[in-house]
Amino acid sequence: RLASSRIADLLASEPGRVSELALRVGPIHASFARQRYDRDALAALVRLAGDAGVPAAFRALFDGCKVNASEDRPALHVALRSALGAGEVARDAADQAAEARSRMAGLVERLASSGVTDVVNVGIGGSDLGPRLVVDALRDFHDGRVRLHFLANVDGSDAARVMAGLDPARTAAILVSKSFSTQETLLNGRVLRDWLGSGARLYAVSANVARAEAFGVAADRVLPMWDWVGGRYSLWSAVGFSIALAIGMERFQELLDGAAEMDAHVLEAPPQANLPVLHALTAVWNRNALGLPTQAVLPYDQRLALLPDYLQQLVMESLGKSVTPDGKPVAVDTVPVLWGGAGTNAQHSFFQALHQGTQVVPADFIGVVNPAHGHAENHAALLSNLLAQAEALANGFQSDDPQKSYPGNRPSTMLLLDALTPRSLGALIAMYEHSVYAQSVLWGINAFDQWGVELGKRIAGDLLPAVKGEGPEPDDPATRALLAEIQRRRP
Repeated sequence: RLASSRIADLLASEPGRVSELALRVGPIHASFARQRYDRDALAALVRLAGDAGVPAAFRALFDGCKVNASEDRPALHVALRSALGAGEVARDAADQAAEARSRMAGLVERLASSGVTDVVNVGIGGSDLGPRLVVDALRDFHDGRVRLHFLANVDGSDAARVMAGLDPARTAAILVSKSFSTQETLLNGRVLRDWLGSGARLYAVSANVARAEAFGVAADRVLPMWDWVGGRYSLWSAVGFSIALAIGMERFQELLDGAAEMDAHVLEAPPQANLPVLHALTAVWNRNALGLPTQAVLPYDQRLALLPDYLQQLVMESLGKSVTPDGKPVAVDTVPVLWGGAGTNAQHSFFQALHQGTQVVPADFIGVVNPAHGHAENHAALLSNLLAQAEALANGFQSDDPQKSYPGNRPSTMLLLDALTPRSLGALIAMYEHSVYAQSVLWGINAFDQWGVELGKRIAGDLLPAVKGEGPEPDDPATRALLAEIQRRRP
């Protein structure tokens, strides 16, 4: 029915649409007015949320039920920041999280007062992307006691880049790995350990204290991780040690408080007035009803430049599934390919394709009303570009010259933060977490496992001896030929 609908016509034909499709949660104002659904379609989506059991699924998540079916365990990242779960498992998790924060506060003070000037966070995936995003986004709140650096890629050039200009006598490292067996983290950790000259300034965040100790990290410098928190949901835990070192424990708590505010909202608000649920329903509408295979995230604040990178893991690792928890094929397309970049830079990069390309790309625009700087003219230009791009994508422009025509009708959601603070950033990230979970419920998939990344790891482990010239040739003929080419080109 709405296949040929136009956003401009929906805005004109539905009086009150702009106000009806806007809501505020704490420091975030959201508008869905430029999405390509009308009142009847949105009502059907809200009924879908009820039929799929989305409110009950959130209750199960918070209460500590085993929502991660393939690994037979709960997903209790929400217990790291709020005590809203009614189950004993959830209450126990919240108590453990509080105890870990207390220990982390002690280590923050101990490290920051030790004469160390630089700290390198060594981790990959969720052990890197979340802390890296928050530390970068909240640089206006850094207390200046230590400088933070991040090392993730197993490529040795990344380690060389990070260490360049640092003094090993005044540098510490935090190794973040739940199992303490992550290949990239251990290899980079060994490089740093050797460069530091000892394990005296090594810290760790891990569930495997014994392995960390064997690596050279004293047990009293190991903070806990738990199997009920997935890496991409873990920045609220001791994985956020680097965040606390950058902004202090008081500001770290404000980050948690902002997320807790969104937690309370997602539990209490009905679907039709629930920001994460409406965001999820919109994503499902764009993916399945409109058949749009990608999603852009466009933060108009340079401090949020790493948000698309962070959301790529959160969204695509969580929702990149093609079977249900009982192994049956999913009946519809699931995860969109998520990508994006910071405005206004992105306008001079890929916006040409957004405006005039053949592929329609729905977008999340994210703006910050009040900046942390005093450059009023710059901020006015930034906000005018934010508003203009959303308008241009929706309305388009018809010209007698086809080269200069814009088809428009490109849907977008607008998210406005009052200011970029620990509280508002916590709320924004939690909103995306809850949207992802709601989408997984609507699609009938598990958001909390990631078996798809394991096959490549196993094959890489099998190939490592051959790459080093110590093992048998690989069975795969293409790999065998490529390996031979690598060996020929080596000195």
